[in-house]
Amino acid sequence: MGDGPAAWLSAEQVARICPLFPKERGCKRVDDRKVLSGIIHALQKGLRWVDALAAYGPHKTLYSCCRRW
Repeated sequence: MGDGPAAWLSAEQVARICPLFPKERGCKRVDDRKVLSGIIHALQKGLRWVDALAAYGPHKTLYSCCRRW
């Protein structure tokens, strides 16, 4: 996994963990691959959620998904 927004998980990695993602309930879900990559990036770099790169989505989404998952 590289640095920055190009650090997405590979399609193979996402396929292996896809069954563990929550199911859709009503509203459209955000891209789990992008959010999970953002969570991993923030945790690896020791960032505050608010300092996570915008390419991974809103910092509140990263935080809430990390707490829920």
